[in-house]
Amino acid sequence: MTDWMERAVALDANDGMAWTRDRFELPEGVIYLDGNSLGARPRGVAERVAQVLDAEWRDGLIRSWNDAGWFDLPLRVGDRIAPLIGVGAGEVAVGDSTSVNLFKCLAAALHARPDRSVILCEAGNFPTDGYMAQGLTRLVEKAELRWFDDAEDVRAKLGPDVAVVLLSHVHYRSAAVQDMAAVNAAAHAAGALVLWDLSHSTGAVPVDLGGTGADMAVGCTYKYLNGGPGAPAFAWVAPGLAPVSQPLAGWMGHAAPFAFDRDYAPADGARGLMAGTPQVLSLSALDAALEIWEEVDRPALWARSEAMVAFFIDAVLDLCAGHGLALVSPRAAPRGSHVGFDHPEGYAIVQALIARGIIGDFRAPQMMRFGFAPLYLRFADLTAAALALRDVLETRAWDDPRFQARGAVT
Repeated sequence: MTDWMERAVALDANDGMAWTRDRFELPEGVIYLDGNSLGARPRGVAERVAQVLDAEWRDGLIRSWNDAGWFDLPLRVGDRIAPLIGVGAGEVAVGDSTSVNLFKCLAAALHARPDRSVILCEAGNFPTDGYMAQGLTRLVEKAELRWFDDAEDVRAKLGPDVAVVLLSHVHYRSAAVQDMAAVNAAAHAAGALVLWDLSHSTGAVPVDLGGTGADMAVGCTYKYLNGGPGAPAFAWVAPGLAPVSQPLAGWMGHAAPFAFDRDYAPADGARGLMAGTPQVLSLSALDAALEIWEEVDRPALWARSEAMVAFFIDAVLDLCAGHGLALVSPRAAPRGSHVGFDHPEGYAIVQALIARGIIGDFRAPQMMRFGFAPLYLRFADLTAAALALRDVLETRAWDDPRFQARGAVT
Protein backbone atom coordinates (compact mmCIF):
# COMPACT_ATOMS: atom_id res chain seq x y z
CA MET A 1 0.00 0.00 0.00
CA THR A 2 1.05 3.58 -0.57
CA ASP A 3 1.49 5.89 2.39
CA TRP A 4 -1.76 7.57 1.37
CA MET A 5 -3.65 4.29 1.42
CA GLU A 6 -2.22 3.39 4.80
CA ARG A 7 -3.40 6.71 6.16
CA ALA A 8 -6.83 6.17 4.63
CA VAL A 9 -7.23 2.70 6.10
CA ALA A 10 -6.30 4.02 9.54
CA LEU A 11 -8.79 6.88 9.25
CA ASP A 12 -11.57 4.54 8.16
CA ALA A 13 -10.80 2.11 11.00
CA ASN A 14 -11.24 4.87 13.56
CA ASP A 15 -14.24 6.56 11.94
CA GLY A 16 -17.19 6.66 14.30
CA MET A 17 -19.50 7.60 11.43
CA ALA A 18 -18.61 4.62 9.24
CA TRP A 19 -21.97 2.95 9.96
CA THR A 20 -23.82 5.42 7.73
CA ARG A 21 -22.35 3.87 4.57
CA ASP A 22 -24.35 0.69 5.14
CA ARG A 23 -27.55 2.69 4.88
CA PHE A 24 -27.03 3.18 1.14
CA GLU A 25 -27.31 0.92 -1.89
CA LEU A 26 -24.01 1.49 -3.64
CA PRO A 27 -23.09 -0.35 -6.85
CA GLU A 28 -20.13 -2.71 -6.71
CA GLY A 29 -16.93 -1.50 -8.30
CA VAL A 30 -17.88 2.18 -8.25
CA ILE A 31 -16.34 5.03 -6.29
CA TYR A 32 -18.98 7.73 -6.37
CA LEU A 33 -17.64 11.27 -6.16
CA ASP A 34 -20.68 12.99 -7.66
CA GLY A 35 -23.07 13.06 -4.72
CA ASN A 36 -22.87 16.84 -5.01
CA SER A 37 -24.94 16.48 -8.22
CA LEU A 38 -27.08 13.41 -7.48
CA GLY A 39 -26.96 11.52 -4.22
CA ALA A 40 -26.86 7.74 -3.94
CA ARG A 41 -30.04 5.82 -3.14
CA PRO A 42 -30.64 5.14 0.56
CA ARG A 43 -31.97 1.82 1.73
CA GLY A 44 -35.68 1.88 2.38
CA VAL A 45 -36.55 4.30 -0.42
CA ALA A 46 -37.60 1.61 -2.90
CA GLU A 47 -39.81 -0.03 -0.29
CA ARG A 48 -41.41 3.30 0.62
CA VAL A 49 -42.19 4.11 -3.01
CA ALA A 50 -43.63 0.62 -3.49
CA GLN A 51 -45.89 1.20 -0.48
CA VAL A 52 -47.12 4.47 -1.97
CA LEU A 53 -47.70 2.87 -5.36
CA ASP A 54 -49.56 -0.14 -4.05
CA ALA A 55 -51.15 0.37 -0.64
CA GLU A 56 -51.69 4.11 -0.91
CA TRP A 57 -52.34 4.82 -4.61
CA ARG A 58 -53.63 1.52 -6.01
CA ASP A 59 -55.67 0.51 -2.96
CA GLY A 60 -56.28 3.75 -1.11
CA LEU A 61 -56.92 5.89 -4.19
CA ILE A 62 -58.06 9.42 -3.39
CA ARG A 63 -58.68 8.50 0.25
CA SER A 64 -54.92 8.55 0.76
CA TRP A 65 -54.82 12.34 0.72
CA ASN A 66 -56.24 12.03 4.23
CA ASP A 67 -55.59 8.44 5.29
CA ALA A 68 -51.92 8.32 4.19
CA GLY A 69 -51.21 11.97 4.98
CA TRP A 70 -50.41 13.05 1.44
CA PHE A 71 -51.81 16.53 2.02
CA ASP A 72 -49.27 17.30 4.77
CA LEU A 73 -46.24 15.74 3.06
CA PRO A 74 -44.69 19.07 1.94
CA LEU A 75 -44.57 20.36 5.52
CA ARG A 76 -43.78 17.02 7.14
CA VAL A 77 -40.78 16.56 4.88
CA GLY A 78 -39.89 20.19 5.50
CA ASP A 79 -39.72 19.46 9.21
CA ARG A 80 -37.07 16.83 8.51
CA ILE A 81 -34.98 19.39 6.62
CA ALA A 82 -35.46 22.22 9.13
CA PRO A 83 -32.77 21.10 11.64
CA LEU A 84 -30.24 20.81 8.81
CA ILE A 85 -30.61 24.50 7.95
CA GLY A 86 -31.09 25.89 11.45
CA VAL A 87 -34.80 26.72 11.47
CA GLY A 88 -37.88 25.52 13.31
CA ALA A 89 -40.68 23.08 12.67
CA GLY A 90 -43.42 24.34 10.37
CA GLU A 91 -41.12 26.82 8.61
CA VAL A 92 -40.00 24.83 5.54
CA ALA A 93 -42.16 23.90 2.55
CA VAL A 94 -41.02 21.23 0.09
CA GLY A 95 -42.29 21.29 -3.46
CA ASP A 96 -41.60 22.59 -6.97
CA SER A 97 -38.01 23.01 -8.19
CA THR A 98 -35.20 25.21 -6.91
CA SER A 99 -35.69 27.49 -9.91
CA VAL A 100 -39.40 27.94 -9.22
CA ASN A 101 -38.76 28.60 -5.53
CA LEU A 102 -36.11 31.17 -6.43
CA PHE A 103 -38.69 32.98 -8.55
CA LYS A 104 -41.24 32.95 -5.73
CA CYS A 105 -38.81 34.30 -3.15
CA LEU A 106 -37.23 36.94 -5.38
CA ALA A 107 -40.68 38.28 -6.24
CA ALA A 108 -41.67 38.21 -2.58
CA ALA A 109 -38.53 40.16 -1.68
CA LEU A 110 -39.30 42.85 -4.26
CA HIS A 111 -42.82 43.10 -2.88
CA ALA A 112 -41.48 43.39 0.68
CA ARG A 113 -39.21 46.28 -0.38
CA PRO A 114 -41.55 48.29 -2.66
CA ASP A 115 -39.32 51.37 -2.63
CA ARG A 116 -36.36 49.40 -4.03
CA SER A 117 -35.84 47.80 -7.43
CA VAL A 118 -32.47 46.01 -7.62
CA ILE A 119 -31.70 42.31 -7.37
CA LEU A 120 -27.99 41.97 -6.63
CA CYS A 121 -26.53 38.68 -7.93
CA GLU A 122 -23.07 37.15 -8.17
CA ALA A 123 -22.04 36.87 -11.83
CA GLY A 124 -20.52 33.41 -11.38
CA ASN A 125 -23.40 31.98 -9.37
CA PHE A 126 -25.09 28.81 -10.59
CA PRO A 127 -26.75 29.89 -13.86
CA THR A 128 -30.36 29.11 -12.95
CA ASP A 129 -30.20 31.69 -10.16
CA GLY A 130 -29.33 34.45 -12.59
CA TYR A 131 -31.69 33.13 -15.24
CA MET A 132 -34.67 33.25 -12.89
CA ALA A 133 -33.72 36.76 -11.80
CA GLN A 134 -33.50 37.82 -15.45
CA GLY A 135 -36.91 36.31 -16.15
CA LEU A 136 -38.44 38.15 -13.21
CA THR A 137 -36.99 41.52 -14.28
CA ARG A 138 -38.57 41.06 -17.72
CA LEU A 139 -41.96 40.70 -16.04
CA VAL A 140 -41.63 43.39 -13.37
CA GLU A 141 -41.08 46.73 -15.05
CA LYS A 142 -39.37 48.44 -12.16
CA ALA A 143 -37.02 45.55 -11.35
CA GLU A 144 -33.34 45.59 -12.31
CA LEU A 145 -30.73 42.85 -12.11
CA ARG A 146 -27.29 44.04 -11.09
CA TRP A 147 -24.23 41.79 -11.07
CA PHE A 148 -21.09 41.75 -8.98
CA ASP A 149 -17.93 39.80 -9.81
CA ASP A 150 -17.05 36.64 -7.94
CA ALA A 151 -13.90 38.21 -6.54
CA GLU A 152 -15.79 41.21 -5.18
CA ASP A 153 -17.24 41.48 -1.71
CA VAL A 154 -21.00 41.74 -2.09
CA ARG A 155 -21.15 43.98 0.96
CA ALA A 156 -19.36 46.71 -0.99
CA LYS A 157 -22.10 46.63 -3.63
CA LEU A 158 -25.04 47.30 -1.34
CA GLY A 159 -26.86 50.55 -1.98
CA PRO A 160 -30.16 52.27 -1.19
CA ASP A 161 -31.85 50.79 -4.27
CA VAL A 162 -31.00 47.12 -3.52
CA ALA A 163 -34.06 45.12 -2.52
CA VAL A 164 -32.54 41.65 -2.30
CA VAL A 165 -29.17 39.96 -2.55
CA LEU A 166 -29.16 36.53 -4.20
CA LEU A 167 -26.24 34.35 -3.15
CA SER A 168 -25.18 30.73 -2.96
CA HIS A 169 -23.90 29.81 0.48
CA VAL A 170 -21.44 27.33 -1.08
CA HIS A 171 -20.30 28.17 -4.60
CA TYR A 172 -21.12 25.41 -7.06
CA ARG A 173 -17.71 25.58 -8.75
CA SER A 174 -15.09 26.54 -6.20
CA ALA A 175 -16.86 25.39 -2.99
CA ALA A 176 -16.00 28.76 -1.43
CA VAL A 177 -18.31 29.56 1.50
CA GLN A 178 -19.94 32.93 2.06
CA ASP A 179 -19.95 34.38 5.57
CA MET A 180 -23.70 34.17 6.06
CA ALA A 181 -23.88 36.16 9.29
CA ALA A 182 -21.74 39.00 7.93
CA VAL A 183 -23.64 39.24 4.65
CA ASN A 184 -27.00 39.20 6.43
CA ALA A 185 -25.92 41.92 8.84
CA ALA A 186 -24.55 44.16 6.08
CA ALA A 187 -27.64 43.72 3.92
CA HIS A 188 -29.96 44.51 6.78
CA ALA A 189 -27.95 47.60 7.69
CA ALA A 190 -28.45 48.74 4.08
CA GLY A 191 -32.17 47.96 4.19
CA ALA A 192 -31.98 44.91 1.89
CA LEU A 193 -33.01 41.26 2.21
CA VAL A 194 -30.88 38.20 1.40
CA LEU A 195 -32.04 35.08 -0.43
CA TRP A 196 -29.67 32.15 0.10
CA ASP A 197 -29.34 29.22 -2.30
CA LEU A 198 -28.39 26.23 -0.12
CA SER A 199 -28.22 23.64 -2.88
CA HIS A 200 -24.54 22.83 -2.28
CA SER A 201 -24.74 23.28 1.49
CA THR A 202 -27.63 21.30 2.94
CA GLY A 203 -26.48 17.92 4.18
CA ALA A 204 -22.81 18.69 3.57
CA VAL A 205 -21.85 21.63 5.80
CA PRO A 206 -23.41 23.38 8.80
CA VAL A 207 -26.10 25.95 8.02
CA ASP A 208 -27.72 28.23 10.60
CA LEU A 209 -30.32 30.43 8.93
CA GLY A 210 -32.03 31.32 12.18
CA GLY A 211 -28.86 32.05 14.12
CA THR A 212 -27.40 34.26 11.41
CA GLY A 213 -30.56 36.34 10.94
CA ALA A 214 -31.32 35.12 7.42
CA ASP A 215 -34.41 36.22 5.49
CA MET A 216 -35.08 33.60 2.82
CA ALA A 217 -33.57 30.39 1.50
CA VAL A 218 -34.13 27.75 -1.14
CA GLY A 219 -32.33 24.52 -1.94
CA CYS A 220 -32.50 21.24 -3.75
CA THR A 221 -32.83 17.81 -2.16
CA TYR A 222 -31.31 15.46 -4.72
CA LYS A 223 -27.67 16.18 -3.85
CA TYR A 224 -26.51 15.57 -0.29
CA LEU A 225 -30.06 14.81 0.90
CA ASN A 226 -30.31 11.90 -1.55
CA GLY A 227 -33.93 12.50 -2.53
CA GLY A 228 -33.55 11.07 -6.04
CA PRO A 229 -33.40 12.60 -9.53
CA GLY A 230 -35.70 15.59 -9.81
CA ALA A 231 -36.66 15.46 -6.13
CA PRO A 232 -38.65 18.54 -5.07
CA ALA A 233 -36.83 21.54 -3.65
CA PHE A 234 -37.46 23.42 -0.42
CA ALA A 235 -38.17 27.02 0.45
CA TRP A 236 -37.97 28.96 3.70
CA VAL A 237 -38.91 32.49 4.70
CA ALA A 238 -38.14 33.93 8.12
CA PRO A 239 -41.24 33.93 10.33
CA GLY A 240 -40.98 37.70 10.70
CA LEU A 241 -41.51 38.14 6.96
CA ALA A 242 -44.43 35.73 6.61
CA PRO A 243 -46.97 35.63 5.16
CA VAL A 244 -45.12 36.47 1.97
CA SER A 245 -46.67 37.85 -1.18
CA GLN A 246 -45.35 35.36 -3.71
CA PRO A 247 -46.69 35.48 -7.27
CA LEU A 248 -47.41 31.78 -7.84
CA ALA A 249 -50.57 31.92 -5.80
CA GLY A 250 -51.73 28.37 -6.38
CA TRP A 251 -54.50 26.73 -4.44
CA MET A 252 -52.24 24.71 -2.14
CA GLY A 253 -50.79 27.94 -0.78
CA HIS A 254 -54.25 29.26 0.06
CA ALA A 255 -55.29 29.61 3.69
CA ALA A 256 -58.30 27.36 3.01
CA PRO A 257 -57.70 25.48 -0.25
CA PHE A 258 -60.85 23.39 -0.01
CA ALA A 259 -63.11 26.34 0.64
CA PHE A 260 -62.73 27.11 -3.07
CA ASP A 261 -62.92 30.86 -2.53
CA ARG A 262 -62.65 33.07 -5.58
CA ASP A 263 -59.95 35.33 -4.13
CA TYR A 264 -56.55 34.24 -2.93
CA ALA A 265 -55.65 34.49 0.75
CA PRO A 266 -52.15 33.22 1.63
CA ALA A 267 -51.78 30.57 4.30
CA ASP A 268 -49.68 31.40 7.33
CA GLY A 269 -46.17 30.04 7.58
CA ALA A 270 -44.50 27.72 5.13
CA ARG A 271 -47.73 26.60 3.49
CA GLY A 272 -47.98 30.07 1.95
CA LEU A 273 -44.90 29.19 -0.12
CA MET A 274 -46.68 26.33 -1.83
CA ALA A 275 -48.35 26.55 -5.21
CA GLY A 276 -49.71 23.43 -6.88
CA THR A 277 -50.56 19.88 -5.87
CA PRO A 278 -47.72 18.11 -4.02
CA GLN A 279 -45.59 15.58 -5.91
CA VAL A 280 -46.54 12.61 -3.74
CA LEU A 281 -44.27 9.94 -5.22
CA SER A 282 -41.10 12.02 -5.12
CA LEU A 283 -41.96 13.57 -1.76
CA SER A 284 -42.42 10.10 -0.31
CA ALA A 285 -39.05 8.96 -1.64
CA LEU A 286 -37.43 12.04 -0.13
CA ASP A 287 -39.21 11.49 3.17
CA ALA A 288 -37.71 8.00 3.40
CA ALA A 289 -34.27 9.24 2.35
CA LEU A 290 -34.25 11.82 5.15
CA GLU A 291 -34.93 9.32 7.94
CA ILE A 292 -31.20 8.75 8.49
CA TRP A 293 -30.78 12.33 9.71
CA GLU A 294 -32.69 11.47 12.88
CA GLU A 295 -29.74 9.25 13.88
CA VAL A 296 -26.77 11.23 12.57
CA ASP A 297 -24.45 13.22 14.82
CA ARG A 298 -24.42 16.30 12.61
CA PRO A 299 -21.31 18.03 14.03
CA ALA A 300 -19.37 14.75 13.64
CA LEU A 301 -20.59 14.46 10.06
CA TRP A 302 -19.61 18.05 9.22
CA ALA A 303 -16.15 17.31 10.64
CA ARG A 304 -15.94 14.17 8.51
CA SER A 305 -16.89 16.17 5.42
CA GLU A 306 -14.15 18.72 6.03
CA ALA A 307 -11.60 16.00 6.78
CA MET A 308 -12.41 14.23 3.51
CA VAL A 309 -12.04 17.41 1.46
CA ALA A 310 -8.70 18.24 3.08
CA PHE A 311 -7.46 14.66 2.64
CA PHE A 312 -8.33 14.53 -1.05
CA ILE A 313 -6.79 17.91 -1.84
CA ASP A 314 -3.55 16.93 -0.11
CA ALA A 315 -3.47 13.52 -1.81
CA VAL A 316 -4.06 14.92 -5.30
CA LEU A 317 -1.57 17.77 -4.93
CA ASP A 318 1.02 15.25 -3.76
CA LEU A 319 0.33 12.36 -6.14
CA CYS A 320 -0.45 14.43 -9.24
CA ALA A 321 2.15 17.15 -8.92
CA GLY A 322 3.64 18.26 -12.23
CA HIS A 323 0.66 17.22 -14.35
CA GLY A 324 -0.92 20.61 -14.92
CA LEU A 325 -3.70 20.51 -12.33
CA ALA A 326 -4.79 23.84 -10.81
CA LEU A 327 -6.79 23.80 -7.57
CA VAL A 328 -9.93 25.93 -7.96
CA SER A 329 -11.26 25.45 -4.43
CA PRO A 330 -10.00 27.15 -1.27
CA ARG A 331 -6.86 25.51 0.09
CA ALA A 332 -8.17 25.80 3.64
CA ALA A 333 -11.53 25.77 5.39
CA PRO A 334 -14.20 27.06 5.34
CA ARG A 335 -15.33 25.44 2.11
CA GLY A 336 -18.06 23.16 0.85
CA SER A 337 -17.89 19.39 0.41
CA HIS A 338 -16.61 19.32 -3.16
CA VAL A 339 -13.32 20.17 -4.85
CA GLY A 340 -12.55 21.58 -8.27
CA PHE A 341 -9.36 21.15 -10.30
CA ASP A 342 -8.78 22.85 -13.64
CA HIS A 343 -7.00 21.06 -16.46
CA PRO A 344 -7.11 21.79 -20.22
CA GLU A 345 -8.29 18.19 -20.78
CA GLY A 346 -10.63 18.18 -17.79
CA TYR A 347 -13.61 16.70 -19.61
CA ALA A 348 -11.69 13.78 -21.12
CA ILE A 349 -9.92 13.08 -17.83
CA VAL A 350 -13.26 12.79 -16.04
CA GLN A 351 -14.52 10.41 -18.73
CA ALA A 352 -11.39 8.28 -18.39
CA LEU A 353 -11.97 8.09 -14.63
CA ILE A 354 -15.62 7.15 -15.12
CA ALA A 355 -14.51 4.30 -17.39
CA ARG A 356 -12.52 3.03 -14.40
CA GLY A 357 -15.54 3.20 -12.09
CA ILE A 358 -14.66 6.54 -10.47
CA ILE A 359 -17.51 8.95 -11.07
CA GLY A 360 -16.95 12.67 -10.77
CA ASP A 361 -18.26 15.43 -13.01
CA PHE A 362 -17.13 18.26 -15.24
CA ARG A 363 -17.98 21.94 -15.35
CA ALA A 364 -17.06 24.00 -18.40
CA PRO A 365 -14.70 25.26 -19.50
CA GLN A 366 -12.14 22.90 -17.93
CA MET A 367 -12.97 22.08 -14.31
CA MET A 368 -13.07 18.57 -12.89
CA ARG A 369 -15.32 18.47 -9.84
CA PHE A 370 -15.26 15.80 -7.15
CA GLY A 371 -17.92 15.66 -4.44
CA PHE A 372 -17.63 14.07 -1.02
CA ALA A 373 -20.99 12.99 0.34
CA PRO A 374 -19.94 12.28 3.93
CA LEU A 375 -22.73 9.79 4.61
CA TYR A 376 -21.39 7.07 2.35
CA LEU A 377 -17.78 7.72 1.30
CA ARG A 378 -14.62 6.25 2.84
CA PHE A 379 -11.11 7.68 2.96
CA ALA A 380 -9.94 4.59 1.08
CA ASP A 381 -12.26 5.61 -1.77
CA LEU A 382 -10.60 9.00 -1.92
CA THR A 383 -7.12 7.52 -2.06
CA ALA A 384 -8.11 5.09 -4.80
CA ALA A 385 -9.55 7.99 -6.79
CA ALA A 386 -6.41 10.10 -6.36
CA LEU A 387 -4.22 7.18 -7.46
CA ALA A 388 -6.41 6.57 -10.50
CA LEU A 389 -6.25 10.26 -11.40
CA ARG A 390 -2.46 10.11 -11.25
CA ASP A 391 -2.44 7.09 -13.53
CA VAL A 392 -4.78 8.73 -16.06
CA LEU A 393 -2.53 11.79 -16.14
CA GLU A 394 0.74 9.87 -16.34
CA THR A 395 -0.42 7.51 -19.09
CA ARG A 396 -2.43 10.15 -20.95
CA ALA A 397 -5.32 7.70 -20.86
CA TRP A 398 -7.61 10.66 -21.48
CA ASP A 399 -6.14 11.00 -25.00
CA ASP A 400 -8.60 8.47 -26.41
CA PRO A 401 -11.28 9.52 -28.90
CA ARG A 402 -14.06 7.86 -26.88
CA PHE A 403 -13.30 10.17 -23.96
CA GLN A 404 -13.50 13.28 -26.13
CA ALA A 405 -17.14 12.82 -27.26
CA ARG A 406 -19.49 14.88 -25.14
CA GLY A 407 -22.97 13.85 -24.11
CA ALA A 408 -25.87 16.21 -23.48
CA VAL A 409 -25.13 16.11 -19.72
CA THR A 410 -21.54 16.71 -18.65
